[in-house]
Amino acid sequence: MSYILGINLVSNEQVEIALTRIFGIGLKKAIQVCDQSGLNDNIKVSKLTKYQIDRIIKIMSQNYLVDLELVRVIQRDIKQLMSIGCYRGFRHNAGLPLRGQRTHTNAKTCRKFRNVPINRRS
Repeated sequence: MSYILGINLVSNEQVEIALTRIFGIGLKKAIQVCDQSGLNDNIKVSKLTKYQIDRIIKIMSQNYLVDLELVRVIQRDIKQLMSIGCYRGFRHNAGLPLRGQRTHTNAKTCRKFRNVPINRRS
């Protein structure tokens, strides 16, 4: 098993498929990383050398936002939407759907835990 950017990759999968387990890397970006690092299409994770793993990590850290960096950027963008007071910011703050979905009969999961009172007196 190989660790790339803190993610444990399955050793019997192809590298392109295994890289998609990293948050922020889809199949298209995984194929681009493999092309830039010069890896064969059918190589498995267990056959990677230490040099190839280091090269993949270097390419991904230089060219793409992945894992915790991407999460921080997304959270920063959501906080900015809430601070400027736009519609999407209000919907984020209220825990409701953002993109015009119906809320009368659907969207129960995003509103599930909002009705719990904070100060319960016994």
